[in-house]
Amino acid sequence: MLTPILDGGDRRPLYEQLYRHIRGEIEAGRLAAGTRLPSKRALAAHLKVSVVTVEGAYEQLLAEGYLRAQPRQGFFVQAGAQEPAPPEPALQPEPGEIRRRPAFRWDFSTGGVDTALFPFSTWAKLMREVLSEQEDRLLSAPHPQGVPELRQAIAQHLYRFRGIRAHPDQIVVGAGSETLISLLVQLLGRQGAYGVEDPGYTKTHRILTSCGVRVEPISLDGQGLRVDLLDQRDVRVVHVTPSHHFPLGIIMPAPRRQALLRWAAEAPERYIIEDDYDSEFRFSGKPIPALQSLDGGGRVIYLNTFAKTLAPSLRISYMVLPPALLEHWRREFWFYSSTVPSFEQYALARFMERGHFERHLNRTRTRYKARREALLAAARSSGLLEVGAFSGGDAGLHLLLWMDRRWNEAQLVAQAAQAEVGLSPLSAYDLTPPPPERPPALILGYTRIAAGEMAPALDRLKLAWGF
Repeated sequence: MLTPILDGGDRRPLYEQLYRHIRGEIEAGRLAAGTRLPSKRALAAHLKVSVVTVEGAYEQLLAEGYLRAQPRQGFFVQAGAQEPAPPEPALQPEPGEIRRRPAFRWDFSTGGVDTALFPFSTWAKLMREVLSEQEDRLLSAPHPQGVPELRQAIAQHLYRFRGIRAHPDQIVVGAGSETLISLLVQLLGRQGAYGVEDPGYTKTHRILTSCGVRVEPISLDGQGLRVDLLDQRDVRVVHVTPSHHFPLGIIMPAPRRQALLRWAAEAPERYIIEDDYDSEFRFSGKPIPALQSLDGGGRVIYLNTFAKTLAPSLRISYMVLPPALLEHWRREFWFYSSTVPSFEQYALARFMERGHFERHLNRTRTRYKARREALLAAARSSGLLEVGAFSGGDAGLHLLLWMDRRWNEAQLVAQAAQAEVGLSPLSAYDLTPPPPERPPALILGYTRIAAGEMAPALDRLKLAWGF
């Protein structure tokens, strides 16, 4: 139904205002040729005007050829009445991080998972259960921190797999880590600097900067983030990925973790945001405790997500707040509604409670480990290891390929793209210029490529790079 805003105080009569509105819609193409207009009585009743007003507008449009009348059928937009549409203004290109990656035959990107491994049938069954059994609760606003059943399931998972003793009341569920980090800035304040790893996950740097805080890139050595630089940069809050640094793959050893905890304890209001984004995927060595499980002073905020274990589109992450911060959260931020629909929360809670999540993790861990081993075997057989070396393969879902210094990262990536192989350069994750002695390196995520496709992919790289 047409709904123009007719102004009784306008010097133009109402029928003329209606006529001009309909004519403009036709000329702009929003009323296409052949579109049937409402009857005079129906439109008059809708607009709360007289039938004479609508009749006057329609008669003028008929006279000018914008409409045609068909007996017993009504009024229709006349073909050819539309004016050529003006060219649409050129859109600005999307920022680099949200441009769609080209479609590669072999995609070694790190931003996704193998969707074929998602347990669709189990998830669909649980969603039907939730719809039939939780229908009254689905329409009510969920708890601000997330539904209790999901927070309980997460707490049990953290205790069994990460040694974290967290009460469900300490857990806050949110729509992705980006949302939770933004909320943490409000909780922790903007005074002092926020430290981030360099090289590191550049989106974290951008989120913190957009929140109005001063961000200090902190360089790494062979044991992870350099704690000695935090005081020099006046850092008060630091974001780290100690279980598997992205993208270098460094696993922070126990002495460096203790040093980081001592730094946090040396001054009030210092906090560590521990991003444990892919800790479920560890393929060798003994399990390493989370920083949160070593923290005796309530200075570690634990952050994790289901993006790597289930699917990025699920948009469910969570954080574990120390008791003092939890009290502050409930006092100052209790008005925030939960950012995750209760439907997905209840389904995920059942998925975890019934052991489906643990079985899914075991299955995907086995599959991804086989792909990692196939990638390493293909590298040996192709001769790639004669010109490069892998690192960071004990955990996580990507490897770092260090190349001979005669190579150039940009050229390697471009030549690989021409061979239908998608790779990312290490330099894409630098926040400051890297040391000149650092050799070129490429990041190879292996979640999207089947084990049997690793050898063909590296054969194409061999042809493209000429090694």
